[in-house]
Amino acid sequence: MKRWTDTSKPHPILIYGRIPVKSSLESNKVKKLLVQKGFSDESLLKLAREKKVDVEFVDQPILASLSKNGNHQGVIAEVEEYKYSTLESIIEGSKGKKQPLILILDEIEDPHNLGAIIRSCDAFGVDGIILKNRNQVQINMTVVKVSTGATDHVKICQVSNISNAIQVLKRHGFWIYASDGSAKTDYDTIKYDGPTALIVGSEGNGISRLVLENSDFVVKIPMLGHVNSLNVSVATGVLLSNIRSSFK
Repeated sequence: MKRWTDTSKPHPILIYGRIPVKSSLESNKVKKLLVQKGFSDESLLKLAREKKVDVEFVDQPILASLSKNGNHQGVIAEVEEYKYSTLESIIEGSKGKKQPLILILDEIEDPHNLGAIIRSCDAFGVDGIILKNRNQVQINMTVVKVSTGATDHVKICQVSNISNAIQVLKRHGFWIYASDGSAKTDYDTIKYDGPTALIVGSEGNGISRLVLENSDFVVKIPMLGHVNSLNVSVATGVLLSNIRSSFK
């Protein structure tokens, strides 16, 4: 069996943590498992056997090294390369739904934020996520771990230009809502009608000027305390929850 610590060979694509690994096993995306000696989750090991996935028992320091000291919970999986969807497939998949909802991310850089956002998207029935293919964190093992396996269930596509993607969405009947602190309209004072695309911006710079100009509406979450903004993943969850409730 190939040792994953062999640096002379291409690095495999790894994820870690019991929930993400279980989700990938159920989705038939796991090639092999590294499991800590004494691992006690028999249900996960049984699932690996049912999926005919090779399991290797190793010492804890190996898992710590491969996960870069992440919270691996005693298991790491080598998985297939993440397959991004296309913008066209996300739009097509949203057709026929009562209230299509798509999320656009403008240069999110923190993998923990992206993972949390994907988890929220799964919770609130988002049809797909659009993110840039540069200046933006992509799907990696930290994102998968924080998403608790939601990366297996939410479609994600990469685009080179957010403004162009917005124009495609508009041609398919989507209304574009951007979230920005400069807005004069509170997020919960408007009605979200028809196919909806929400844009949230980067942790430091927010949404770019051109993307804001291409939006139909700009909304904000009012701050009533002493801080002037929310963490982007928290803000996204608030906004998605409100939009989904507005659809009812």
